[in-house]
Amino acid sequence: MNAPAKPTPHARSSYRAFRSIPTRWADNDMYGHVNNVVYYSWFDTAVNALLIERGALDIHGGQTIGFVVETQCNYFAPVAFPQTVEVGIRVAQAGRSSVRYEIALFAEGADTAAAQGHFVHVYVDRATQRPVPLPEALQQVVDSLRV
Repeated sequence: MNAPAKPTPHARSSYRAFRSIPTRWADNDMYGHVNNVVYYSWFDTAVNALLIERGALDIHGGQTIGFVVETQCNYFAPVAFPQTVEVGIRVAQAGRSSVRYEIALFAEGADTAAAQGHFVHVYVDRATQRPVPLPEALQQVVDSLRV
């Protein structure tokens, strides 16, 4: 059985949109760098903030909401408070009701990812919680982020 290829960090130029997020003192763990769980929080924050800002997601009254069904992250270099991370976002795949967002975390100004992974949303009707086709506004954002 062959082992999967070891992931390598992506370049900043591989991503379509960015969001800066400052680290907080509380993000550091006892080893002096950001705790792994915070990385997933940044994934969630970056993707959802982008969708809200571009009018593709209404978290309070929208009929369609996204459920996270899969996440994954590879770590290449530590980040720590008081650094700012720059979160790169792109779309690798999109289906009728799901989107695989790929996310990379860069130390401020760095060209190579300190961490990268993915976040899969399945979009559902808020009331029934059953999958629905991507709304037009969301489809437009997804198309703008495709690699």
